[in-house]
Amino acid sequence: MTQQTIRFTFDNSYRRLPDRFHARTSPTPVAAPGLIKLNAALLEELGLDLSSSTQERAVRLFAGNEIPEGADPLAMAYAGHQFGNFVPQLGDGRAILLGEVIDRTGQRRDIQLKGSGQTPFSRSGDGRAALGPVLREYILGEAMHALGIPTTRALAVVTTGEPVYRETILPGAILTRVASSHIRVGTFQYFASRGDTEAVRHLADHVIARHYPHTIGADSPYLALIEAVLEQQAALVAAWMHVGFIHGVMNTDNMAISGETIDYGPCAFMDTYDPATVYSSIDHGGRYAYGNQPGIAQWNLARFAETLLPVIDDASDAAIQQATDLIRGFFGRYEEHWTTGMRGKLGLATNEPEDVDLIHGLLDVMKTSGADFTLTFRRLCDAAADPAADGWVRDLFVDRHAFDAWAVQWRARLERDPQSPAERAEHMRRTNPAVIPRNHRVEQALNAAVEQSDCGPFETILRVLERPYEDRPELAGYTDPPQENERVLRTFCGT
Repeated sequence: MTQQTIRFTFDNSYRRLPDRFHARTSPTPVAAPGLIKLNAALLEELGLDLSSSTQERAVRLFAGNEIPEGADPLAMAYAGHQFGNFVPQLGDGRAILLGEVIDRTGQRRDIQLKGSGQTPFSRSGDGRAALGPVLREYILGEAMHALGIPTTRALAVVTTGEPVYRETILPGAILTRVASSHIRVGTFQYFASRGDTEAVRHLADHVIARHYPHTIGADSPYLALIEAVLEQQAALVAAWMHVGFIHGVMNTDNMAISGETIDYGPCAFMDTYDPATVYSSIDHGGRYAYGNQPGIAQWNLARFAETLLPVIDDASDAAIQQATDLIRGFFGRYEEHWTTGMRGKLGLATNEPEDVDLIHGLLDVMKTSGADFTLTFRRLCDAAADPAADGWVRDLFVDRHAFDAWAVQWRARLERDPQSPAERAEHMRRTNPAVIPRNHRVEQALNAAVEQSDCGPFETILRVLERPYEDRPELAGYTDPPQENERVLRTFCGT
């Protein structure tokens, strides 16, 4: 009997770039792969046909034991600033790009296996991934997608049947990751640091055609590319800030040129509000603290602009000044996105100059009182509908008089807007999530899967997070901040 083929329609544009952009390499087969999770909704979105295959064949595919027809596996070359220190060669040390497919909307998407074995860029690493970090990336990426924030996504998780050796022995796993592309600021840095101007130009032209075709007709397409990437990053980081997300390791090799969130390592969502919050176990100086993220984004974008200077109109002084002006303008664009989003979180339908002071006034009181970030804004939705509901928000604050003083200003401001209280509250509920992936809940799910081989809590948290803006009975307990003994203060890269 003829075995049916799993149908992936590949069109591998990155593979067509010169050989120095990547290293051809295949996944290393694993001993006894097993399926943990398949993202059926994303599979449908991608237009991938697995209907004719058995689960066993699907498992072999997502484990890297079988290469689908049309794939052309490779590891991408890139460099990066890691905590401010430049490393000239990093690259995909444990990830292999199978290829690119065109999804049902006509968008090109990368299909990548993460944890699929050694590559020429592995250095001393084993090229493998542990189950816990793989499940964490699945949870966080799908949560961000549900929140409406651009992100890489998880298509499948399989176990390898093989251990990985870190501080302890852990079960191995492979994540199938989907992205608009895996091109990073560090990809440009890899070639710029080698003085390979031709490669920088090749890469920039590829990115323009793939992600920013509207810049092709610009007077200076490479300046227009800087501006387009800057705009995407300003919007992305503002969206992170609106939900209390802390990336944790904003190195230049972790900033995707497409404007998607990439590489969920020591990331976390903030519980009590404090701009200095850091969770990453390796961020000893707080470089990537919550409140530092906009500034780090600008710093990374400056490194990106530097790589393009040799190809911008032969690096004329005027072009260099224009690139510098674009980078300096990042904060203006970020503040515009951030302020617009914060107005929405507070139910403000119109713009007034004093709104920024009102927004910062609430954040200051939240910080002083250690109020929970997500709960404060969600409960304000009820307060917007009914002034008698102020007490529910007020209970989150140690200094309740300070909140009361702010609430008087807020209500006076709401009176000047045309929305009815019910309309305002409904809009706010579509802006302020009821549930986020609380660190303690994520850790509980991971511990159950890794230590007890129980994926029930993992499945539960995925169901809870798939509709984060709805009030649902099954959310009971998942909306609550951690008790003192449940708090997770450190998160780890999992490499």
